[in-house]
Amino acid sequence: MTAYIKAENLNIEMPVYDLSGRSMKLRVLGSFKNERLSSNHGITVVKALQNLHFEFGNGDRVGLVGRNGAGKSTLLRVLAGIYEPTYGTLITKGRAVALLDMGLGMDETLSGYDNIRLRGTLLGMSSAEIKDKTEEIADFTDLNDYLYLPIRTYSSGMRIRLAFAISTALDPEILLLDEVIGVGDAAFLDKANKRLKEFQQRAKIVFVASHSNQVIRDMCNKAIWLDSGKQMMVGPVEEVISAYEQSF
Repeated sequence: MTAYIKAENLNIEMPVYDLSGRSMKLRVLGSFKNERLSSNHGITVVKALQNLHFEFGNGDRVGLVGRNGAGKSTLLRVLAGIYEPTYGTLITKGRAVALLDMGLGMDETLSGYDNIRLRGTLLGMSSAEIKDKTEEIADFTDLNDYLYLPIRTYSSGMRIRLAFAISTALDPEILLLDEVIGVGDAAFLDKANKRLKEFQQRAKIVFVASHSNQVIRDMCNKAIWLDSGKQMMVGPVEEVISAYEQSF
């Protein structure tokens, strides 16, 4: 299957409703550059992403670079369908899998096996896919009989193992990664990193946000440089990172 992503004049605006008191408002507004703020009927609006244009297809590994608050994580959430564009267009072809929030879709009152079914459904897996992959997911977690217990009895590392195993059991066309993901204790880390590399190889398009330019160089062939929600440059990874590094 061919995977495809195209953005044209993509904009995300986020209204800020809960500013109680002038000092709170000043602190919030002071954390953004003035050009990222507007007012609509008295409601402060943050321009999280402004006028993005890009197009990627099969084989593209796209790094997102920029300072804190540049919009990298916001863009990943738009691509994952968590945020809808305020205006502009985003065209996607292919199933997107986002490794952004390992706690998404987990119910503490349910067993590990029940959470495999629940999280798998929320990630877009069919009943047949979930049934086919449950044993493989269970084996990878090394949780054994804990999978019969409610996950409220799990340590945080055990929960991450389970969520990671479910998410990486999918066959994505589009993979979205926010930073290099740590998944539990050291004994599990090598196993997880190997699985993550295999997961990336199965994807047609990969987007990864990282503060490490070397990680982007190693993983990607293209890059988007964001600054204060604006797209500064899109192109071959080395050209984009070189321009970004020269901006300091």
